[in-house]
Amino acid sequence: MRGIVWFRRDLRLTDQPALTAACEECEEIIPLFVFDEGLLRSRVFGSACVNFMLGCLEDLAASLAARGLTLQWRRGEPVEEVVTAAREWKADAVYWNRDYEPAALLRDRAAQLKLAEQGVRVRTFKDHVVFEADEVRGVTGEPMQRYSAYRARWWTRWQAMKPAVWPIPRALTSAKTSPVKALCPLPSPAAFGYDHLTPWIEPGERSARKRLRSFVEGPIHRYVDGRNQPSINGSSKLSPHFRFGTISARTAIHAALDSLTAGGPVSRPDVLTWIDELIWREFFQQVLAAFPRVVEGPFRTVSVPPSREPGPERDRLYRAWCDGQTGYPIVDAGMRQLNETGWMHNRVRMIVASFLIKDLRLDWQCGERYFMQRLVDADVAANNGNWQWCASTGTDAMRGYRIFNPALQSRKFDPDGAYIREYVRELDGVASKWIHEPHLMTTDEQIRARCGIGRDYPSPIIDHQQARREYLDLAKQQVTR
Repeated sequence: MRGIVWFRRDLRLTDQPALTAACEECEEIIPLFVFDEGLLRSRVFGSACVNFMLGCLEDLAASLAARGLTLQWRRGEPVEEVVTAAREWKADAVYWNRDYEPAALLRDRAAQLKLAEQGVRVRTFKDHVVFEADEVRGVTGEPMQRYSAYRARWWTRWQAMKPAVWPIPRALTSAKTSPVKALCPLPSPAAFGYDHLTPWIEPGERSARKRLRSFVEGPIHRYVDGRNQPSINGSSKLSPHFRFGTISARTAIHAALDSLTAGGPVSRPDVLTWIDELIWREFFQQVLAAFPRVVEGPFRTVSVPPSREPGPERDRLYRAWCDGQTGYPIVDAGMRQLNETGWMHNRVRMIVASFLIKDLRLDWQCGERYFMQRLVDADVAANNGNWQWCASTGTDAMRGYRIFNPALQSRKFDPDGAYIREYVRELDGVASKWIHEPHLMTTDEQIRARCGIGRDYPSPIIDHQQARREYLDLAKQQVTR
């Protein structure tokens, strides 16, 4: 039997359910990736994300080639390309791992129907998450809307099942090679209209496994504090790898739990806190699967202050936020890190989101879109879920009173300003005393720091305390209506 393995968000060989099943059932295997022309033309994602994806594909192609197999690729409308490939290559079956985004669900249903019309068997598998939405439900079988309850049920199911991690299939050798003509090398970013960038986080399965190993050997056991300090290597930076499936969540969770018995200084609270972040990821995936409307608007219709009206002032504030020119160093450092690298520290993501929504009073969806276009780990479920959490319109969100003070957040989590100085380079000479609020420097202090406020670095585009009062007043007006 000849089978096509349709790679999508699972660009690896280890713990790859669709690939494992195909190796067990087929004499010949054809690995395939389809570049979705419509999605790439839409510019939903940016150059950082596309370059990372291509790097992951190059790593996957090399791993397959080392075993005598060739990664085939096509570009066009995915359903048409897969169906055409199955017909041309006389495939008996197509294997893929499931995706839960609304557009992906529609795509996969269409592919199943058209392949069935050709008499091609379809086999799909759970992979992108440890537990799918239907596996973690409330007591009456309804989708869960509160993270705390979801987390408790998730752990109960984990303890009951302890999902296994599958090794690279031993049968994945040249003996499985199908006589399909090899293609030219993978296309460049320019072929799709994107700039060439060197990913800040190295792509590919081998890099993902190396990064995970390094993380569980040290930083994970200091994670509770380390995750909030953007100037240190305190987080795993595995989110792009989870996004493109160069490592599975199963593998990561087992590695984290195994580190508790590896000897040396270990911390169970820190390890469990990191796993909580992966459970949040699954929670947002199940919210998206159960409530696909969240991609279009708020999960909850709540009384939050209205966003600023369109116009020149709104555009000016939004542009300053995008460019990292707000006059609030921690906000500007985060936005410049995003623009330069395609990644942003998670604590800083919350700070810049709060600033956009609560201080500038701009709609959360414009921030959500900007992040999707810039992030190397651009993921619909996680990005949407986190923005709605900050906007107080999501599942677990409290009402609209969670307002981060950027200067206080900066002093708490970047006390010496090391992170700020790395990305807001014009503040490099500013003393730590003023690094969080440089506009408070006197003229003489600005001269000594070689940083003129309003010239070398902008004055604050808005007064935080005033913006906070206005937001709260508007929130109260909404409640009393």
